[in-house]
Amino acid sequence: MFRAIRSLSKANHAVSRRYFGTVPTVPTFKTSQLPNGMTVASEVIPGTRTATVGIWINAGSRTDSPKESGTAHFLEHLTFKGTKNRSQHVLELEIENLGSSICAYTSRENTVYHIKSLSKNLDQSMDMLSDLLTNSKLEPRAIENERSVILQESDEVDKMHDEVVFDHLHAVAFKNQDLGRTILGPREKIKTINRSAILDYIKTNYKGDRMVCVGVGDVDHEKLVDLTKKYFNRIEKSEVPFQQNGGDLPRFYGDDIRIQDDSMPTTHVALAVEGPSWSAPDFYVASVANNIVGAWDRSMGSGKDSPSPLAVAVATRGPGNTPIANSYMAYTTSYADTGLMGVYFVAEADMDLSLIVEEIQKEWARLRNGDFSEAAVERAKAQCKAGFVLALDDSTVLAEDIGRQLVNTGIRLSPEEVFDRVDCITKQDVVNWAKYRLEGAPIAVAALGNVMTLPSLAQISEGMSM
Repeated sequence: MFRAIRSLSKANHAVSRRYFGTVPTVPTFKTSQLPNGMTVASEVIPGTRTATVGIWINAGSRTDSPKESGTAHFLEHLTFKGTKNRSQHVLELEIENLGSSICAYTSRENTVYHIKSLSKNLDQSMDMLSDLLTNSKLEPRAIENERSVILQESDEVDKMHDEVVFDHLHAVAFKNQDLGRTILGPREKIKTINRSAILDYIKTNYKGDRMVCVGVGDVDHEKLVDLTKKYFNRIEKSEVPFQQNGGDLPRFYGDDIRIQDDSMPTTHVALAVEGPSWSAPDFYVASVANNIVGAWDRSMGSGKDSPSPLAVAVATRGPGNTPIANSYMAYTTSYADTGLMGVYFVAEADMDLSLIVEEIQKEWARLRNGDFSEAAVERAKAQCKAGFVLALDDSTVLAEDIGRQLVNTGIRLSPEEVFDRVDCITKQDVVNWAKYRLEGAPIAVAALGNVMTLPSLAQISEGMSM
């Protein structure tokens, strides 16, 4: 059952929602900090009888030991296999009887567990979360069973071309660094992770000052604080105060990996420069710039009337005004102290990939040269704000955003603050940003499929100054 309802997810990129309108609202977001360093945060959504409560932990695959890469994800799997107080069957039955849903996932920087249920069951939900995080049995038989499950999951991920490309992109951009490792870990590591490694991981990383408890919906803050004290008081604070951005900053490498696979009908390519961290001053400028670059897919229509010059070119530059790619999207993936940003595209195996790369670099040159209108900036800003609001439509997604912000940056920007930051972005800000992030920047490339027509890294790098 839990394999069906748990999820492996990428870090949530949205920004939190509140109610926007002409009627002033009373702020309902509150935070407290417990003696063990754990942060407790809540936000009330008026008119609901449900609540999402969860624990966000500043520990993911990035904190794995290089020798035991994949431990964070392995632990997440084992959490649902029984505790000292509840067997796996009892856990499943309790969730069903409550009519609740439970989710867990591991990302490169975070591990997350959250439950959505009727608000009257908040105490029981917190009890269950505490039991899962602090009392897992980690039985040898369960470890071996999950090892097989994770190896099967690894096989499935290998069939997901976008996941493969972005894992390789991280590996080349953050070569021999923690961000370059995959979430699941390499198969040879999955086969050797043992109970001792998992216990060491818990002892090192599951600390109060690296955890945030978030409750959203019909939640009383003081009650949530009391429940967190009751159920998580045994979790200790780090001996050395945890610092989100402690240590050396990751180094971004301009490099490439090309995997020739003649059996694939399509080719998948990701281009990336170093992008903003979650708390970087240019985070929202990057979001606006990405919306100017835009996205396009064949299913969206012809694309010839798109406001994005890149979308028009991708959709019509082929023979007889046909597409030169099946789809493309501008993206940003942020972390605590760095990020990746660029364009990912998919093309038919017989397509000349140099045409697409050329158009992407023309688009980046337009940003650097200011060859776009004020209207394009305003349209991109409106898309950013709409995306922020529409992406956060219920208590679970709002909890995701609050947890992500607090555990990764230590602060939570209100939607009003986010809107203010987006609203003040000007065309010149985008130009300055593009010159800073794109002009002559080192570029990382990952490609899978028929990559024979993809320009060399030297050619692509030269195009960053066109």
